[in-house]
Amino acid sequence: MNRQRDQARAAGKFKMAQGLEYSGAPTVFHGYDTLNKDSAKVLALYVDGTQVNSVKAGDSAVIVLDQTPFYAESGGQVGDAGELRNLSSMFEVEDTLKIQADVFGHHGQVLEGEIKVGDSLNAKVNSERRARTIRHHSVTHLMHKALREVLGAHVQQKGSLVDPDKTRFDFTHTAPMTAEQIAQVEQLVNAEILANAATSAKVMSLDDAQKTGVMMLFGEKYGETVRVLEIGSSKELCGGTHVERTGDIGIFRILAESGVAAGIRRVEAIAGDRALTYLQKLDAQVNQLAASLKATPNDLAQRITQLQEHARSLEKELERLGSKLAASQGDELLSKAVEVKGIRILAAQLEGADAKVLRETLDQLKNKLKSAAIVLASVQDGKVQLAAGVTSDAIAKVKAGDLVNHVAQQVGGKGGGKPDMAMAGGTDPKGLPAALNSVPAWVSERL
Repeated sequence: MNRQRDQARAAGKFKMAQGLEYSGAPTVFHGYDTLNKDSAKVLALYVDGTQVNSVKAGDSAVIVLDQTPFYAESGGQVGDAGELRNLSSMFEVEDTLKIQADVFGHHGQVLEGEIKVGDSLNAKVNSERRARTIRHHSVTHLMHKALREVLGAHVQQKGSLVDPDKTRFDFTHTAPMTAEQIAQVEQLVNAEILANAATSAKVMSLDDAQKTGVMMLFGEKYGETVRVLEIGSSKELCGGTHVERTGDIGIFRILAESGVAAGIRRVEAIAGDRALTYLQKLDAQVNQLAASLKATPNDLAQRITQLQEHARSLEKELERLGSKLAASQGDELLSKAVEVKGIRILAAQLEGADAKVLRETLDQLKNKLKSAAIVLASVQDGKVQLAAGVTSDAIAKVKAGDLVNHVAQQVGGKGGGKPDMAMAGGTDPKGLPAALNSVPAWVSERL
């Protein structure tokens, strides 16, 4: 559902941007080199998809500038946010999308004043949001390279989403990644980060780019000129914004790996301060667990193993006591059996018995009564459990499955099983006494 919402939201934004009619000059992008641009001229304004000459405080609008430091969503990287302002007005940029290949639309709301076509605005990108985004974008390239090294050269990018909170990367692979493979990818990427190599981005012809051995995505359409990004040991075509050195990424951690389609896997990962916050929370949880178990974090695994073994020991002891209790209750029930036409009939409730205890007690009673039809019941957590047994000499006339079903129907349930042994359940404990009382007459009719 979340994936469909994301797709619908992305499709809606795309249509909103693509549906705007524009025939003016292109937008000059300065966002590779700066996050601030003074004196950007307003070329066009839109409200609800209609081109207008001015917008005022409270209006949701799209602004086209002649130049901008704002990156427009493309290549998996989300658009920048920030503000446009002058002495009399302010516009909050919530997202940046392409109206055309070289025309950027700044989507947001007028917070102060009035903005007109031809006005000059100072454009300022939200630097913290951009920094988080470029860390995740840069680490995506390193992760792609590491995935190919660990899983094989068949790995190909099939989609990505890079935003301030995470990187989500889809790639071709036929099997889930193992914990060891995930750890290998993390080690390779973090080794690249620690190397702190400078990144390089060069614009060149497609032919020249191919000669450098740059990785290209199968089925992707490229123009005559492309931007070649070298980051660590990765070399790919990319128009996005990136860190200056691999060390700027900080730290890398994979959060999840899953399948999204046949032959397509997805990795979600975090970097920088997001990864640090995640690891700190994880560390706090480990310390909290260790404290609650009266152990140190280093001894936590050993302490959990000890507790598991102790729990298994208690379960076995509980089973032993349950069987012992069942045996004692079974002996007490023998005197309650009534004889009808040569067969002993017994219908009784056992306190605190589970299904296993009911079966064990039933077997003991059948052995002691020799020729019998028996129904045992218990109530736990408001639910009725039933077990019926018939000795071999009586199953020609009385079937355990029919017997247990007769009782179960009176307590809001049903059941069945073999002729000599059957189980059932019910949801109405109040009907149990009458249901058990009806057993002798029901068996007598069939004898």
